[in-house]
Amino acid sequence: MLKDFLAQSVTLNGQARNYAFTHTLELSNLIPPTVSYESQGALLVIATEQNLAQLQLQFAQMASVTFALEAKHKVDTSVDAYYFTSAQLSGYLGQFIFTVSQQDTLSKIDLAPVAIAQPHFDVVLDFSAQSYINTEVPPVGYFPVGRGYPSLDDAVEEINALVGTFDKPKFFRLDTDKCAHSSRGVKGCERCILSCPAGALTSEGRDEIGYKIEINPFLCQGVGTCATSCPTGAIEYALPFPNETQGYIERTLKNYHLQGGENPIVLFCSAEHETYNLMALRVLPDNVIPIVVNELPSVGIDTWFAALANGATQVLFAASRRMPATIIRVLNEEVSVAQTLLRQLGINAGCIDVLYLEDLRSSKPTLFEQPLQVVVGEVEGDKRARLFQALDALATTFVPLQQQVALPQGAPYGSVECDTDKCTLCMACVAVCPTAALHNEGQSPMLNFIEQDCVQCGLCEGACPEDALNLTPRMNWDRSSRTTVATINKDEPALCLTCQKPFAPKSMISMLQTKLKDNSHFSDDAAIRRIAMCEDCRVADIYQEMAKDPTKQLKY
Repeated sequence: MLKDFLAQSVTLNGQARNYAFTHTLELSNLIPPTVSYESQGALLVIATEQNLAQLQLQFAQMASVTFALEAKHKVDTSVDAYYFTSAQLSGYLGQFIFTVSQQDTLSKIDLAPVAIAQPHFDVVLDFSAQSYINTEVPPVGYFPVGRGYPSLDDAVEEINALVGTFDKPKFFRLDTDKCAHSSRGVKGCERCILSCPAGALTSEGRDEIGYKIEINPFLCQGVGTCATSCPTGAIEYALPFPNETQGYIERTLKNYHLQGGENPIVLFCSAEHETYNLMALRVLPDNVIPIVVNELPSVGIDTWFAALANGATQVLFAASRRMPATIIRVLNEEVSVAQTLLRQLGINAGCIDVLYLEDLRSSKPTLFEQPLQVVVGEVEGDKRARLFQALDALATTFVPLQQQVALPQGAPYGSVECDTDKCTLCMACVAVCPTAALHNEGQSPMLNFIEQDCVQCGLCEGACPEDALNLTPRMNWDRSSRTTVATINKDEPALCLTCQKPFAPKSMISMLQTKLKDNSHFSDDAAIRRIAMCEDCRVADIYQEMAKDPTKQLKY
């Protein structure tokens, strides 16, 4: 439908748009990894008294239908049902576990083995108003009609077709080496967990290693908010990968301009809502180019700015106010950061904005006709590299109002400040930094920092034993200072009292000697003196002391 509509335009912009849409090769993963669901047709209906009778005949194609009713006492009904006063539900298509209990007993019963002699229910139809799985995006095979969506008719139609084996793509690629969530037991960034409306992301403990992000591919619905929120690119949308989408947009804009098209506006549209996309395009001018993606949040801020830096006048999102609240929140938070950056360049913030389709019924959006006159060409590298290439290209044409400007709290760009009076250069921050923004070069006690690489994850703050670090979200438009190594603390090396080898910062040795001098284990001068030795000489000194006086072994 969309292709046919675009072909109907006879204006210059419309014809250029149609050419760009039909002649730009879109790259995609031809055979993406998948996960499989197995359903034998065992349906669980969490019902109410009012809908028991009407449901009995609607699922003839299912292998079994089990009714469960929340009630203190058995209800007089012609339909056999299991009764409970409290329950818990978890799982997905083919793997639902429903655990129930009665008011007069503390025991919990897994209902599936009792009701159908199988370990799991395959599909769940839930009429309860509170929903036993309350994620905004329900798992595959779960239909919470009691909360209003989907409708019962739609649910019945889908449920009767859910018997067999079903494959679903793995929407994301996770690179744990880039992840800023945890290091050495310290927790940092949780943006992806907080942005998932399907409850598919969790932080799993790994003992001495710490924690790691895990994505449950069976719960993941491919919404894309985690990839948009991820500051390092550790989570990437994989259908297609973001650099492929970005390249497709750049080529589309190039083809549009080659055909004489003017003032192109990029409109990201969800592939799932083609009818609504057509309704929007019918009331928008012909220079609005639809870029169809699986989900709106599957493309991030780097792609938005790359589009502006390659000739787009505006970047808009064809959104709906009916989208899950978390998706709307994440999209608006990222757009807010983008608009802050635009204002800092003196560019109208509306160059990147959310266009709610419902609003088109009563008003027309503000569209810009003046292009930014910046063409950077294809941007390369990882997510942050692509973003900063686009921003630096814009900054060459639009002079920033200030070189360093504050960003909203939580923005993944900014600086780290070090209180040198507190810092002992222990390098705990360096050990946990996921991007090497904080690092040490060589043997000298020195803390170095590259601002462009800092994602403001907070791991360094959490790891610092002296509370000497402070994060400041900001944008540094001075490319040279943002990308150059800066030394934020340094000290003279302490030389081992015995071998004169440099082995630690002087300030750290002084701090340890001061703090431990009153400790019972360091009551004699020899113990305090050993703090100023390297580890090899310290061990040798202890053995020499024990050789002179064997009773010293009792102390060690």
